[in-house]
Amino acid sequence: MNIRKLCYLATLMLSFHACIKDAPINPEADIETFRIDRQYLTGDVFIDQANARIVLSLTPEAFDSGVRPTITVSSGASVVPASGDSLKFNGTGTKQYVVTSANGANKKTYTIVVANLGVFAWDFEHWLVNDKDKYQYVVEIDSTIADTSESWSSGNPGVALSGVKKDPLEYPLRATTDAYHGKYAAELLTRGGTALSNLVGIKLFAGSLFLGVFDPTNAFVAPLKATQFGQPYLGKPSRFTGYYKYQPGEKYQDKAGNIIAGMKDSCSIYAVLYRGTVRLDATNINTSDRILARATIPDGGPRSAWTKFDVPFVELQSYTGNDKMMMAIVASSSKDGDTYKGAIGSRLVLDSVQIVPQ
Repeated sequence: MNIRKLCYLATLMLSFHACIKDAPINPEADIETFRIDRQYLTGDVFIDQANARIVLSLTPEAFDSGVRPTITVSSGASVVPASGDSLKFNGTGTKQYVVTSANGANKKTYTIVVANLGVFAWDFEHWLVNDKDKYQYVVEIDSTIADTSESWSSGNPGVALSGVKKDPLEYPLRATTDAYHGKYAAELLTRGGTALSNLVGIKLFAGSLFLGVFDPTNAFVAPLKATQFGQPYLGKPSRFTGYYKYQPGEKYQDKAGNIIAGMKDSCSIYAVLYRGTVRLDATNINTSDRILARATIPDGGPRSAWTKFDVPFVELQSYTGNDKMMMAIVASSSKDGDTYKGAIGSRLVLDSVQIVPQ
Protein backbone atom coordinates (compact mmCIF):
# COMPACT_ATOMS: atom_id res chain seq x y z
CA MET A 1 0.00 0.00 0.00
CA ASN A 2 1.53 3.34 -1.05
CA ILE A 3 1.67 6.53 1.00
CA ARG A 4 -1.21 8.10 -0.92
CA LYS A 5 -3.54 5.23 -0.05
CA LEU A 6 -2.50 5.29 3.60
CA CYS A 7 -3.22 9.00 3.82
CA TYR A 8 -6.59 8.51 2.15
CA LEU A 9 -7.50 5.68 4.58
CA ALA A 10 -6.44 7.74 7.60
CA THR A 11 -8.51 10.71 6.42
CA LEU A 12 -11.53 8.44 5.86
CA MET A 13 -11.25 6.92 9.35
CA LEU A 14 -11.00 10.37 10.93
CA SER A 15 -14.08 11.44 9.00
CA PHE A 16 -16.04 8.41 10.26
CA HIS A 17 -14.91 9.08 13.82
CA ALA A 18 -16.02 12.70 13.57
CA CYS A 19 -19.49 11.58 12.47
CA ILE A 20 -19.93 9.15 15.33
CA LYS A 21 -21.27 10.75 18.50
CA ASP A 22 -20.94 9.22 21.92
CA ALA A 23 -24.04 7.19 22.85
CA PRO A 24 -26.29 9.10 25.26
CA ILE A 25 -26.23 7.97 28.87
CA ASN A 26 -29.32 5.93 29.79
CA PRO A 27 -32.01 8.26 31.24
CA GLU A 28 -34.24 5.45 32.59
CA ALA A 29 -34.76 4.93 36.32
CA ASP A 30 -36.84 1.76 36.70
CA ILE A 31 -36.78 -1.24 38.98
CA GLU A 32 -36.86 -4.07 36.45
CA THR A 33 -36.91 -7.07 38.80
CA PHE A 34 -37.54 -7.42 42.53
CA ARG A 35 -36.84 -10.96 43.63
CA ILE A 36 -37.53 -12.56 47.00
CA ASP A 37 -36.91 -16.20 47.89
CA ARG A 38 -40.14 -18.07 47.08
CA GLN A 39 -40.23 -19.66 50.52
CA TYR A 40 -41.14 -16.21 51.87
CA LEU A 41 -43.90 -15.55 49.32
CA THR A 42 -47.53 -16.57 49.13
CA GLY A 43 -48.00 -14.93 45.73
CA ASP A 44 -45.91 -13.53 42.90
CA VAL A 45 -44.24 -10.11 43.29
CA PHE A 46 -46.03 -7.47 41.19
CA ILE A 47 -44.18 -4.37 39.95
CA ASP A 48 -46.69 -1.64 39.10
CA GLN A 49 -44.52 0.59 36.93
CA ALA A 50 -47.22 3.16 36.16
CA ASN A 51 -47.87 3.88 39.82
CA ALA A 52 -44.33 3.13 41.06
CA ARG A 53 -45.45 0.44 43.51
CA ILE A 54 -44.16 -3.01 44.36
CA VAL A 55 -46.85 -5.31 45.73
CA LEU A 56 -45.62 -8.13 47.98
CA SER A 57 -47.55 -11.17 49.16
CA LEU A 58 -45.59 -12.44 52.16
CA THR A 59 -45.85 -15.30 54.60
CA PRO A 60 -46.56 -14.16 58.17
CA GLU A 61 -43.03 -15.23 59.14
CA ALA A 62 -41.48 -13.10 56.39
CA PHE A 63 -43.61 -10.13 57.39
CA ASP A 64 -42.45 -10.45 60.99
CA SER A 65 -38.74 -10.99 60.27
CA GLY A 66 -38.27 -9.01 57.05
CA VAL A 67 -36.75 -10.04 53.72
CA ARG A 68 -33.68 -9.26 51.59
CA PRO A 69 -34.79 -8.58 48.01
CA THR A 70 -32.48 -8.92 45.02
CA ILE A 71 -33.08 -5.95 42.73
CA THR A 72 -32.10 -5.13 39.17
CA VAL A 73 -32.56 -1.64 37.75
CA SER A 74 -32.21 0.15 34.41
CA SER A 75 -28.76 -0.09 32.86
CA GLY A 76 -26.30 2.10 34.76
CA ALA A 77 -28.88 3.24 37.33
CA SER A 78 -28.48 2.95 41.10
CA VAL A 79 -31.01 2.15 43.82
CA VAL A 80 -31.24 3.11 47.49
CA PRO A 81 -31.54 1.02 49.64
CA ALA A 82 -29.27 -1.32 47.74
CA SER A 83 -30.07 -4.75 46.41
CA GLY A 84 -29.69 -7.29 49.24
CA ASP A 85 -30.36 -4.81 52.05
CA SER A 86 -32.89 -5.86 54.66
CA LEU A 87 -36.50 -4.77 54.13
CA LYS A 88 -38.49 -4.75 57.38
CA PHE A 89 -42.16 -4.10 58.09
CA ASN A 90 -42.12 -3.31 61.82
CA GLY A 91 -42.06 0.47 61.37
CA THR A 92 -38.25 0.79 61.65
CA GLY A 93 -37.28 0.07 58.06
CA THR A 94 -37.80 1.94 54.80
CA LYS A 95 -40.85 1.35 52.66
CA GLN A 96 -39.50 3.14 49.61
CA TYR A 97 -36.79 2.57 47.03
CA VAL A 98 -35.30 5.48 45.07
CA VAL A 99 -33.79 4.74 41.65
CA THR A 100 -31.46 7.29 40.05
CA SER A 101 -30.79 7.06 36.32
CA ALA A 102 -27.29 6.61 34.95
CA ASN A 103 -27.19 10.23 33.75
CA GLY A 104 -28.32 11.45 37.16
CA ALA A 105 -31.16 13.49 35.66
CA ASN A 106 -34.10 11.26 36.64
CA LYS A 107 -35.29 9.71 39.87
CA LYS A 108 -38.18 7.35 40.50
CA THR A 109 -39.46 6.44 43.96
CA TYR A 110 -41.13 3.05 44.41
CA THR A 111 -43.42 2.40 47.39
CA ILE A 112 -43.66 -1.08 48.91
CA VAL A 113 -47.21 -2.33 49.37
CA VAL A 114 -47.94 -5.51 51.34
CA ALA A 115 -51.06 -7.45 50.34
CA ASN A 116 -53.02 -8.40 53.42
CA LEU A 117 -53.13 -12.12 54.21
CA GLY A 118 -55.35 -13.05 57.09
CA VAL A 119 -59.05 -12.57 57.82
CA PHE A 120 -60.94 -12.16 54.56
CA ALA A 121 -63.50 -9.57 55.71
CA TRP A 122 -63.84 -5.95 54.57
CA ASP A 123 -66.05 -2.97 55.34
CA PHE A 124 -64.39 -0.56 52.87
CA GLU A 125 -63.89 2.11 55.51
CA HIS A 126 -60.50 3.49 54.43
CA TRP A 127 -59.88 5.17 51.07
CA LEU A 128 -56.93 7.06 49.60
CA VAL A 129 -56.61 9.21 46.49
CA ASN A 130 -53.99 8.52 43.82
CA ASP A 131 -51.61 11.50 43.73
CA LYS A 132 -51.27 11.72 39.97
CA ASP A 133 -54.66 10.76 38.53
CA LYS A 134 -56.92 11.51 41.54
CA TYR A 135 -58.90 8.27 41.59
CA GLN A 136 -59.84 6.64 44.88
CA TYR A 137 -58.70 3.22 46.07
CA VAL A 138 -59.47 1.22 49.18
CA VAL A 139 -56.87 0.17 51.77
CA GLU A 140 -56.82 -1.75 55.03
CA ILE A 141 -55.47 -0.14 58.18
CA ASP A 142 -53.43 -2.29 60.57
CA SER A 143 -53.52 -0.43 63.87
CA THR A 144 -50.98 -2.78 65.44
CA ILE A 145 -48.18 -1.64 63.13
CA ALA A 146 -49.51 1.79 62.14
CA ASP A 147 -49.47 0.79 58.50
CA THR A 148 -51.74 0.27 55.51
CA SER A 149 -51.98 -2.63 53.10
CA GLU A 150 -53.80 -3.18 49.84
CA SER A 151 -55.75 -6.21 48.74
CA TRP A 152 -58.24 -4.60 46.36
CA SER A 153 -57.87 -2.99 42.97
CA SER A 154 -60.20 -1.74 40.23
CA GLY A 155 -60.34 -0.55 36.66
CA ASN A 156 -59.74 3.04 37.78
CA PRO A 157 -56.03 3.02 36.77
CA GLY A 158 -57.04 1.99 33.26
CA VAL A 159 -59.74 4.64 33.04
CA ALA A 160 -57.10 7.19 34.08
CA LEU A 161 -55.23 6.43 30.84
CA SER A 162 -58.31 7.31 28.78
CA GLY A 163 -58.11 11.04 29.43
CA VAL A 164 -60.84 11.22 32.05
CA LYS A 165 -60.98 14.37 34.18
CA LYS A 166 -58.73 14.07 37.24
CA ASP A 167 -61.53 14.05 39.80
CA PRO A 168 -62.53 11.14 42.10
CA LEU A 169 -66.18 11.56 41.08
CA GLU A 170 -65.34 11.00 37.40
CA TYR A 171 -64.14 7.43 37.97
CA PRO A 172 -66.25 4.25 38.00
CA LEU A 173 -65.16 3.21 41.53
CA ARG A 174 -65.30 5.55 44.52
CA ALA A 175 -66.29 5.69 48.17
CA THR A 176 -69.86 6.48 49.18
CA THR A 177 -71.46 7.33 52.53
CA ASP A 178 -74.48 5.28 51.46
CA ALA A 179 -73.17 2.45 53.62
CA TYR A 180 -74.68 -0.64 55.20
CA HIS A 181 -72.15 -0.69 58.04
CA GLY A 182 -69.77 2.01 59.22
CA LYS A 183 -69.22 5.28 57.40
CA TYR A 184 -68.31 4.18 53.88
CA ALA A 185 -69.10 1.56 51.25
CA ALA A 186 -67.79 0.91 47.73
CA GLU A 187 -69.78 2.49 44.90
CA LEU A 188 -69.39 1.07 41.38
CA LEU A 189 -70.88 3.06 38.51
CA THR A 190 -70.93 2.29 34.79
CA ARG A 191 -69.87 5.43 32.95
CA GLY A 192 -69.49 6.40 29.32
CA GLY A 193 -66.19 6.19 27.50
CA THR A 194 -63.98 9.14 26.64
CA ALA A 195 -62.95 10.59 23.29
CA LEU A 196 -59.69 8.65 23.52
CA SER A 197 -61.27 5.32 24.55
CA ASN A 198 -63.84 5.64 21.76
CA LEU A 199 -60.99 5.65 19.26
CA VAL A 200 -60.09 2.10 20.33
CA GLY A 201 -63.71 0.93 20.49
CA ILE A 202 -64.35 1.29 24.24
CA LYS A 203 -67.74 3.00 24.60
CA LEU A 204 -68.23 2.48 28.32
CA PHE A 205 -66.39 1.57 31.50
CA ALA A 206 -68.14 -0.66 34.02
CA GLY A 207 -67.42 0.02 37.68
CA SER A 208 -65.26 -2.78 39.02
CA LEU A 209 -63.73 -3.85 42.32
CA PHE A 210 -61.63 -6.97 42.75
CA LEU A 211 -59.11 -8.69 44.95
CA GLY A 212 -55.87 -8.47 43.01
CA VAL A 213 -53.82 -5.95 41.05
CA PHE A 214 -54.24 -3.87 37.91
CA ASP A 215 -51.43 -3.89 35.35
CA PRO A 216 -51.79 -0.64 33.38
CA THR A 217 -49.14 -1.68 30.85
CA ASN A 218 -51.83 -3.89 29.28
CA ALA A 219 -54.73 -1.46 29.64
CA PHE A 220 -55.11 -0.61 25.95
CA VAL A 221 -53.08 -3.32 24.22
CA ALA A 222 -54.74 -6.26 26.04
CA PRO A 223 -57.25 -4.77 28.51
CA LEU A 224 -58.65 -8.10 29.71
CA LYS A 225 -55.18 -9.11 30.87
CA ALA A 226 -54.75 -5.88 32.84
CA THR A 227 -57.18 -7.02 35.55
CA GLN A 228 -55.25 -9.67 37.47
CA PHE A 229 -57.46 -11.34 40.05
CA GLY A 230 -56.57 -12.94 43.36
CA GLN A 231 -54.77 -12.69 46.67
CA PRO A 232 -53.12 -15.57 48.56
CA TYR A 233 -55.51 -17.75 50.53
CA LEU A 234 -54.98 -20.62 52.96
CA GLY A 235 -57.57 -23.19 53.99
CA LYS A 236 -61.01 -24.05 52.65
CA PRO A 237 -63.75 -21.45 52.20
CA SER A 238 -67.32 -22.28 53.14
CA ARG A 239 -69.44 -19.28 52.15
CA PHE A 240 -69.24 -15.89 50.47
CA THR A 241 -71.31 -13.18 52.16
CA GLY A 242 -71.96 -9.45 51.95
CA TYR A 243 -74.51 -6.71 51.35
CA TYR A 244 -75.35 -4.83 48.17
CA LYS A 245 -77.71 -2.44 46.38
CA TYR A 246 -78.15 -2.30 42.64
CA GLN A 247 -79.93 -0.05 40.17
CA PRO A 248 -79.39 -0.71 36.45
CA GLY A 249 -79.07 2.14 33.98
CA GLU A 250 -81.90 2.94 31.62
CA LYS A 251 -80.42 2.03 28.23
CA TYR A 252 -78.42 -1.13 27.61
CA GLN A 253 -75.87 -0.84 24.82
CA ASP A 254 -73.69 -3.29 22.94
CA LYS A 255 -69.95 -2.95 22.40
CA ALA A 256 -70.49 -0.64 19.42
CA GLY A 257 -72.66 1.66 21.52
CA ASN A 258 -75.95 0.60 19.92
CA ILE A 259 -78.95 0.62 22.27
CA ILE A 260 -80.55 -2.84 22.64
CA ALA A 261 -84.30 -2.43 23.18
CA GLY A 262 -85.73 -4.50 26.03
CA MET A 263 -82.31 -5.52 27.38
CA LYS A 264 -81.67 -4.88 31.08
CA ASP A 265 -78.31 -4.55 32.74
CA SER A 266 -77.36 -6.63 35.79
CA CYS A 267 -74.51 -6.66 38.26
CA SER A 268 -72.00 -9.41 38.92
CA ILE A 269 -70.54 -10.48 42.29
CA TYR A 270 -68.58 -13.69 42.68
CA ALA A 271 -65.62 -15.36 44.38
CA VAL A 272 -63.21 -17.88 42.86
CA LEU A 273 -60.59 -20.02 44.61
CA TYR A 274 -57.85 -21.34 42.35
CA ARG A 275 -54.56 -23.22 42.62
CA GLY A 276 -51.14 -21.60 42.15
CA THR A 277 -49.63 -18.14 42.60
CA VAL A 278 -49.77 -16.78 39.04
CA ARG A 279 -52.88 -14.62 38.93
CA LEU A 280 -55.78 -15.35 36.61
CA ASP A 281 -57.18 -12.45 34.59
CA ALA A 282 -60.38 -11.49 32.80
CA THR A 283 -59.56 -13.88 29.94
CA ASN A 284 -59.56 -17.01 32.10
CA ILE A 285 -61.13 -16.30 35.52
CA ASN A 286 -64.22 -18.27 34.47
CA THR A 287 -62.57 -21.00 32.39
CA SER A 288 -59.18 -21.94 33.88
CA ASP A 289 -58.60 -25.57 34.82
CA ARG A 290 -56.88 -24.27 37.99
CA ILE A 291 -60.22 -23.21 39.53
CA LEU A 292 -61.00 -25.21 42.67
CA ALA A 293 -64.22 -23.67 44.00
CA ARG A 294 -66.63 -20.88 43.14
CA ALA A 295 -69.42 -18.86 44.79
CA THR A 296 -71.68 -16.57 42.74
CA ILE A 297 -74.77 -14.54 43.62
CA PRO A 298 -77.62 -16.09 41.61
CA ASP A 299 -79.42 -12.88 40.65
CA GLY A 300 -77.82 -9.58 39.69
CA GLY A 301 -81.10 -7.73 39.22
CA PRO A 302 -82.31 -4.51 40.88
CA ARG A 303 -82.15 -4.18 44.67
CA SER A 304 -83.35 -0.80 45.95
CA ALA A 305 -82.64 -1.65 49.63
CA TRP A 306 -79.62 -3.25 51.21
CA THR A 307 -79.76 -6.95 50.41
CA LYS A 308 -77.68 -9.68 51.99
CA PHE A 309 -76.07 -12.37 49.86
CA ASP A 310 -74.87 -15.61 51.44
CA VAL A 311 -73.79 -18.18 48.88
CA PRO A 312 -71.90 -21.44 49.41
CA PHE A 313 -68.70 -22.31 47.59
CA VAL A 314 -69.25 -25.07 45.05
CA GLU A 315 -66.19 -27.32 44.91
CA LEU A 316 -65.13 -28.06 41.33
CA GLN A 317 -61.99 -30.06 42.14
CA SER A 318 -60.85 -31.85 45.24
CA TYR A 319 -58.14 -30.08 47.27
CA THR A 320 -56.73 -30.10 50.78
CA GLY A 321 -56.53 -26.37 51.51
CA ASN A 322 -52.80 -26.57 52.26
CA ASP A 323 -51.53 -25.88 48.74
CA LYS A 324 -50.57 -22.44 47.49
CA MET A 325 -53.85 -20.91 46.36
CA MET A 326 -55.38 -17.58 45.44
CA MET A 327 -58.82 -16.18 46.24
CA ALA A 328 -60.43 -13.78 43.78
CA ILE A 329 -63.48 -11.65 44.52
CA VAL A 330 -64.88 -9.75 41.55
CA ALA A 331 -67.72 -7.22 41.48
CA SER A 332 -68.98 -5.21 38.52
CA SER A 333 -71.80 -2.74 37.97
CA SER A 334 -72.38 -4.32 34.54
CA LYS A 335 -72.13 -8.09 34.24
CA ASP A 336 -70.89 -7.89 30.65
CA GLY A 337 -68.66 -4.91 31.30
CA ASP A 338 -65.56 -6.96 30.48
CA THR A 339 -66.78 -6.94 26.86
CA TYR A 340 -67.80 -3.26 27.12
CA LYS A 341 -71.53 -3.94 27.15
CA GLY A 342 -73.95 -2.59 29.74
CA ALA A 343 -75.97 0.48 30.65
CA ILE A 344 -74.40 3.83 31.45
CA GLY A 345 -75.57 4.84 34.92
CA SER A 346 -75.81 1.32 36.38
CA ARG A 347 -74.94 1.60 40.08
CA LEU A 348 -73.77 -1.13 42.47
CA VAL A 349 -73.00 -0.43 46.13
CA LEU A 350 -71.10 -3.10 48.06
CA ASP A 351 -70.34 -3.42 51.78
CA SER A 352 -69.36 -5.85 54.54
CA VAL A 353 -67.91 -8.56 52.28
CA GLN A 354 -66.52 -11.73 53.82
CA ILE A 355 -65.15 -15.15 52.95
CA VAL A 356 -66.32 -17.49 55.70
CA PRO A 357 -63.89 -20.39 56.25
CA GLN A 358 -64.86 -23.97 56.94
